[in-house]
Amino acid sequence: MPTINELLSLPFAIKVATKDFHPQDHISFASNHLAPNNKPFESMVKITNPHNPDESQETRLWPDHCVQGTKGSELLPELDVGRVDKIVEKGQDKRVEMYSAFADPFTSPCVARSDLAKTLKDARVTDVFVVGLAADYCVKFTALDAQNEGFKTWVIGEATKAVDPSSLGDVHKEYERVGVTVIGRDDAQLRRVKELA
Repeated sequence: MPTINELLSLPFAIKVATKDFHPQDHISFASNHLAPNNKPFESMVKITNPHNPDESQETRLWPDHCVQGTKGSELLPELDVGRVDKIVEKGQDKRVEMYSAFADPFTSPCVARSDLAKTLKDARVTDVFVVGLAADYCVKFTALDAQNEGFKTWVIGEATKAVDPSSLGDVHKEYERVGVTVIGRDDAQLRRVKELA
């Protein structure tokens, strides 16, 4: 959190916080599935696009988390929210997983999409810097989608944490394939931002 707060003090064009904001009956919660295939962090479930039965994805099940109207759906009190320009609430459609702050993973058609891409384009953003949790899920899919939306995308390694740190090698390979770059907090790209102050 101190690293993220330090980054929030930089003169970025716009600073966006994202958070899961799930209904209690969200499809990703292990508690909403039958035993024995409902172990958080272990069990996988097949989710079918509610608008297209030919499109599906397999996803991990999680403990109940970030439930709307509960303390768990709030941003951490340590976060300097006063420096945040916009908060994107994601994962509100109970039928689909939405790791990315831009959209769910379905494409034919997409089921749930935030207004993040429009917000960034309206602010004339060219580069997106991604931080937070979790490096191998929400950070990863947000970074991949940001790059896909046409933004040069940077992930600040020290400002992320993974659910499974051993998966980061594969995550970084995915980044390399699409042009997302992992950088450190002292990288030249961040020095460029500091110089705008």
